Amino acid sequence: MSLETVVEDIRDEARERAKEIRADADERADEIVAEAEADADDIIADAEAEVTAEIDQEREQQLSSAELEAKQMRLEARRDALQSVRSAVEDRIVALDGDEREELTRELLDAASTEFDGADTVRVFGRADDEALISEILDDYDGYEYAGEYDCLGGVVVESDASRIRVNNTFDSILADAWENNLKAISARLFDEEQ
Repeated sequence: MSLETVVEDIRDEARERAKEIRADADERADEIVAEAEADADDIIADAEAEVTAEIDQEREQQLSSAELEAKQMRLEARRDALQSVRSAVEDRIVALDGDEREELTRELLDAASTEFDGADTVRVFGRADDEALISEILDDYDGYEYAGEYDCLGGVVVESDASRIRVNNTFDSILADAWENNLKAISARLFDEEQ
């Protein structure tokens, strides 16, 4: 074997080894590229999922916000409707006159007077427009006097020095109690709801 043959064999082996190294390197490079592409796909998929989740969350928040706003608007409309009904009732109460107003005022005074048995002087307050009516009714009560006006729809407020009690038997207080006790039924009837 000549030196040239040995050199040629070494070169062939070196070429083969270089070819193997290149093949291994290419294979490893392909693996790295494949891993990088897979990682990139995962990153893209994760980013897409995150963006989709954010979009869904934003949509859900906007929907919830819109539903809440609509509910608040409905409640406000109901409150306005109930206030309108209450105002109409108050207007009708103020408009009561004649025998009906006298009868109701007398009943409220009778109910209040039970708290003042034996009192020498009992002061009765009422609506300014009802002064004549109340004074006329008080003619039937010993020791009772009209003491001035009270801002109300009608009825009476009764008090005495002998008693620490002040009885508010105004139409307002009766309406407030009736309204409170029947608000659910009023609302149901007004808005066609079942109780």
